[in-house]
Amino acid sequence: MAFVNLLTKELTLKIAYHGPGLGGKTTNLRWLESTLPSGQRGELLTLDTATERTLFFDFMLVKLGSVLGFSTRLHLFTVPGQTYYDASRKLILRGVDAIVFVVDSQPERLAENEESRRLLTQDLADMGVDPDGIPIVVQYNKRDMPDCVPVEDLQPRFNPTGAPYFQAIARHGVGVMPTLRTAVTEGLAGLAPEASR
Repeated sequence: MAFVNLLTKELTLKIAYHGPGLGGKTTNLRWLESTLPSGQRGELLTLDTATERTLFFDFMLVKLGSVLGFSTRLHLFTVPGQTYYDASRKLILRGVDAIVFVVDSQPERLAENEESRRLLTQDLADMGVDPDGIPIVVQYNKRDMPDCVPVEDLQPRFNPTGAPYFQAIARHGVGVMPTLRTAVTEGLAGLAPEASR
């Protein structure tokens, strides 16, 4: 749930990037860190293993400026893709305002994408959160790979409800900012009445 401070007119929105390990979640945040002006974002905090896979999570603060008359900040997190980090995933998902589900478009990663989607639904249910009550933006990453699965084949599997989606090449920044903008818009959509009081 977004943190709204009516006294100081501050709004903080939490967005989590979910998906399989090595699917591009951290790459999205790295691109944002390298592109956004330093005064608009904090450093990307990450904990990697020797193979550069995110061990627990990544975190980055982004300052949006004034939204709805509030000084608005984003807390961007990545959720660990490995199935055995159950407690870490649930901790990061607690209080989330929007989720970016990053799908690895390579055919050999379909099973891992499906397992990650299953874990997301299960984690939210275990936390007592209706998965349909959290805005989700789907990002089909690695669209530059020669054998990537066509989006029309991925949609029924990973976006059956017709959530907003984007094609991306996160390492080159393609689709990264539109994905984030839409996640912010979706996350803020339910807050307008509360913030305008």
